[in-house]
Amino acid sequence: MSKPKIFIAGHKGMVGSALVRILQNQEAQIITKDSKELNLLNQYEVQNFFKNNKIDQIYLAAAKVGGIHANNTYPADFIYENLMIQTNVIHGAFLGGIKKLLFLGSSCIYPKKAKQPIKEEELLNGKLEPSNEPYAIAKIAGIKLCESYNRQHSKKYGIDYRCVMPTNLYGPGDNYHPMNSHVVPALIQRFHEAKVENLPNVSIWGTGKPRREFLFVDDMAEASIYIMNLDKSIYWKNTKENCYINIGSGVDITINDLSKVIKKVVGYKGKIDFDPTKLDGTPRKLLDSHKLNNLGWYPKIVLKDGLKKTYKDFLNN
Repeated sequence: MSKPKIFIAGHKGMVGSALVRILQNQEAQIITKDSKELNLLNQYEVQNFFKNNKIDQIYLAAAKVGGIHANNTYPADFIYENLMIQTNVIHGAFLGGIKKLLFLGSSCIYPKKAKQPIKEEELLNGKLEPSNEPYAIAKIAGIKLCESYNRQHSKKYGIDYRCVMPTNLYGPGDNYHPMNSHVVPALIQRFHEAKVENLPNVSIWGTGKPRREFLFVDDMAEASIYIMNLDKSIYWKNTKENCYINIGSGVDITINDLSKVIKKVVGYKGKIDFDPTKLDGTPRKLLDSHKLNNLGWYPKIVLKDGLKKTYKDFLNN
């Protein structure tokens, strides 16, 4: 039996590179293309690529991502680029006869005031967090694209497009841009710089009260591969015909407590100051991952161990 040909869109990103790391140890032929070889914003290039390459599975991990500041500053870029990437890849996959695709969404698709922990059924049940609404709407469109292609084409063409909604991710290969990064890399960067420069205190946006759930990126990649390869009848029965499923750790922590853990991991000795004039974002965001747990998957890496691995990777790179 020949090895399945797997295309990972977004292989240089944090999730994409984790998928490559894990799939390299399995019986698979991995295909990757950087943006110079294949521009995912260009419909013609994408359709041509899928037409000329016999691919068995696609992991759609390519996306424009960033933290609160980036989402607030570049809303047009976030909605346009994500919509284009998703539409081109999903439609191109269908035209290319590719039956298996996994789309990586985001927990920000859920309403700002969703019931906690957030079940999959909360989608479209309320208003989104305004600071990242354009990005969230693009991700919701990606889910609905997969859902619609399944509804229209699964019986005739055997289409099986699935979506995973990860909680906040962190780990090797994260983005450490001083203004555009997510909370974990931003805090690692700040505490590290403060340690090196011997600064007396580190200022952190917001009150420190919001609660967030975090998942190590290798766990996310393992879960994605697990879901991609689950038997069709088992997956669809357990997700109750939803094409999307949550991936989380099941544990949340305040930003205040997260800051203390990262401070300790980095070895910074100064003070932490919170700036309540800055945005807090959603008060709490914890996913309900029972459907995934019922399918037999649980995360392996606890937060403190994951942060140690992440800081080690930060120092090496």
